[in-house]
Amino acid sequence: MAQGEKDGPSVGLDTKEAWWGDVPVDRARHSFHPLRWVIVGCLFLLPAYIPIFIELAKPPVTASNYVIGGLLVGYGALYVTFPSVQSPGPRWLMFAHPVTMLAIGSVLVLVTESPYILLYASLVVVFTLPAAWGLILDGGALLVIFAVSWLDGQFGQRLSDYITVTSITAAVFFMARLVRAVRRLEMANAEISTLAVAEERARLARDLHDVLGHSLTTITVKAGLARKILERGGDVQQAITEVREVEGLSRSALSDVRATVSDYREVSLSAEIVGARAALRAAEIDADLPHAVDNVEPSLQRPFGYVVREAVTNVIRHSGAKRAQIRLGRNWVEISDDGKAAGPVPSGNGLNGLTERLTGVGGSLTASAGPRGGFVVRAEVPLDAEPASAPSARVEPAGGFA
Repeated sequence: MAQGEKDGPSVGLDTKEAWWGDVPVDRARHSFHPLRWVIVGCLFLLPAYIPIFIELAKPPVTASNYVIGGLLVGYGALYVTFPSVQSPGPRWLMFAHPVTMLAIGSVLVLVTESPYILLYASLVVVFTLPAAWGLILDGGALLVIFAVSWLDGQFGQRLSDYITVTSITAAVFFMARLVRAVRRLEMANAEISTLAVAEERARLARDLHDVLGHSLTTITVKAGLARKILERGGDVQQAITEVREVEGLSRSALSDVRATVSDYREVSLSAEIVGARAALRAAEIDADLPHAVDNVEPSLQRPFGYVVREAVTNVIRHSGAKRAQIRLGRNWVEISDDGKAAGPVPSGNGLNGLTERLTGVGGSLTASAGPRGGFVVRAEVPLDAEPASAPSARVEPAGGFA
């Protein structure tokens, strides 16, 4: 059996859980109106009860008639109340209720000579108990009835009725299995929908963080530079240039947000290098950046673009560095600075988002303090790596390497 088949959900009868597991109940959808079911259940009982009570009412009415009538009333009461045992309640009641009804039904079959009365108990058993217990109890009850009838010499006369009852019981058993399979599939679909929403929410949060984190950091730095120029009474034209760049960045950020929400936005490594150069210059950080990205595998330029964007943003926001460097290889990218960072790097939305992106292409991300101080962020993807399966949805609290 394939791994996927072994680990996947099963709705058939090929596992121990399918035979002995509890009946799946969707609490959000499972509900019933007690009075409504009492009325419907009584209507179901009438075809079998009317002829039996007519016979019991014929004189002479003996004590045994009253006993049989009482058993019929109790049997019907158990039938019209059986949906209640599927609601949260004691486990012993979920088992005792159908077993008691099956026992009474078996007695009624023997005293009324009507095997069809057992069908009501068979239905309750297969719809309220695990499949294995349904098979054991319903099959055992039929075998007991067949044995008693054989000993009385009545088996041959009632053989056609017994075949019909056995066939209907088997059909009800498999119908119950189908209902449970459908119920499990509905619950699985609801869970898949919830996970899909969570995954999309995480993707959108990650992408917005990547877009706005870099753009707003650059805008803040440029606005601060323009303010300092004006406060010092410096070159007004330079301040105006910085403000114009802030305006352009704001428009670009707005466009990126719209594209990200629509999932149309593409990240280019070369464009991120150019953006990093402008952002570092505005933050008065010396930048040692590559002039071309031709040596990087084309399939890796998009994820590496995200790495450059996030790492440069953190250099500007957190490092206090005076110099930053970006180095590229065929299947790796490394961003380092000479800031004052030391010790382990705390996790945050930025680092987690980059890790998820690189995991998706079979790569890895490391972020640590450099041997001479500052941060070193390195992303590497083995050239023979296979894309990993989509990571499970999660949303980390902001903080740390964000």
